[in-house]
Amino acid sequence: MNDLTPGTWTLDPTHTAVAFTVRHAGISRVRGQFTDVAGALTVADGGKDLSFSATLKTASISTANDDRDNHLRSADFFDAEAHPEITFTSTALKGDTLHGELTISGVTKPVELDFEYEGAATDPFGTYRAGFTGETRISRKDFGLTWNAALEAGGVLVSDEVRITIEAEFTAPVAA
Repeated sequence: MNDLTPGTWTLDPTHTAVAFTVRHAGISRVRGQFTDVAGALTVADGGKDLSFSATLKTASISTANDDRDNHLRSADFFDAEAHPEITFTSTALKGDTLHGELTISGVTKPVELDFEYEGAATDPFGTYRAGFTGETRISRKDFGLTWNAALEAGGVLVSDEVRITIEAEFTAPVAA
């Protein structure tokens, strides 16, 4: 990462995806994403030290099903009206693990993201960009997201474990 310019890089929301996957009825997976994201990457010490922060608007959740999306925005899940944002702030980068604090529905918990630097390049328009991938798994119950429904055959409708995948692209600080 020594090719990263020191300073604050801006998250490019048009080239970033924050996605999640949960098991549904124990037999399949539901995938979704948050489409309204913002964030920054601060690079110091020749790319050896960095920090990352992001904000997701809970109302921007999209699973390609309006009824499910509206349920996820309701008080049963994210309560988008009372808790309009999900935030992440890194606390340390140790090897390939980005440690940080994730806040969902007013509950903050430590999380670890498996982190990979994908490289940097100048696009055809002269903008220097860097890409990163992160993945983690969380318990939704840890954040107070406990709604569920029992299945006749046993088990529950929505798994507790949520897999989160982030594909992030940042633009370099503009020289003064």
